[in-house]
Amino acid sequence: MSSTSTTESADSVAGVVPEGVAVVTGASSGIGRAFAERLAAEGRELIVVGRNRARLDELAERLPVAVEVVVADLSDAADTARLAGLLAEREVALLVNNAGVAHYGAFAELPTEKADELLAVKVTAPTLLARAVVPGMLERGSGAIINVAGMLAYSSSAPLADVPLRRAVYVGANAHLVALSQTLDAELRESGIHVQVLCPGVVATEFHERQGMDLSAVPRMSPEDVAAASLRGLELGEVVTAPGVEDAALLDAASAANLAAFRGQSPQVASRYRA
Repeated sequence: MSSTSTTESADSVAGVVPEGVAVVTGASSGIGRAFAERLAAEGRELIVVGRNRARLDELAERLPVAVEVVVADLSDAADTARLAGLLAEREVALLVNNAGVAHYGAFAELPTEKADELLAVKVTAPTLLARAVVPGMLERGSGAIINVAGMLAYSSSAPLADVPLRRAVYVGANAHLVALSQTLDAELRESGIHVQVLCPGVVATEFHERQGMDLSAVPRMSPEDVAAASLRGLELGEVVTAPGVEDAALLDAASAANLAAFRGQSPQVASRYRA
C-alpha cells in the first residue's frame, strides 16, 4: 500500500468507491466544496454538511445531482450524534471528514473553549462519523473514508522557529487523524473498505482568514487540486495522500520509522535508563 501522492486528475473513483451516496462535511467552502463539486460531476448523490445553510443551499441548487443538505455544527456533541444517526441509516459509499476549525495558539494561551471545539471537530466527530458508516460498509463489503488532516501532522519534531504556526493542539488533532486512518485502513482493507488521510499543505481557502491570518503572499494549492489528488490517491490505493510531497519515499520512510520504533521495543528496560 503505497503512500505515493499525485496531482493528476482522476476521471472517476468508481473502481474504488461503489455506487451510493457520498457524504462531505465542511462542504460550504474550500476543500469540502471542491470535493462536492467533483463528486457531483461524476454523478454521485450527495449529502453535504456544514454550518452555513445559505451556502449549502446555493451549492445544492447548482449541482447536477440529488443533494441533501444537513446543517450541523460538529463542535456540538448533539449535532454530531444526530448526523451519525442519519448516516448509520444510509448506504454511504464515501465519507469525506473534511470539517475543520483554524484555532492556532500557544498551548497555555489557547482558550479552553477553542481547544474543545478543535478537538470535537477534528478528533471526536471524524471518529464517530466513521464509526456510524463502517458497519454498513462492512455489510456491503465496500466503501471508502477520507479524513482531511494536514502536513502539520508531520511537524511535531521540528523546532518552533522552523514552523511558527505549528501549535500543540492543532498538530495533535491532525496527527490523530493520521494514526486513526492508518490503523483503520489496516483493520478494514481486507473487508473492501479503503481509508485515506489527506494531508495538504497551505491551501487557498478561507480557513486561515477566519483566524485573522493573511497568507495571500504564500504559495498555496487550490482546493480543486487537493480534492483531485485525494480521489486519485484512492485509485492508487494510498493510505496517506500528501498532494504537495513529490518524493513519496519520504512518506513511506516516516511510516517505516514509526514501525521500526514500535518493533524495536523489549520487555526489558533499555540500558540507557539503568543506573
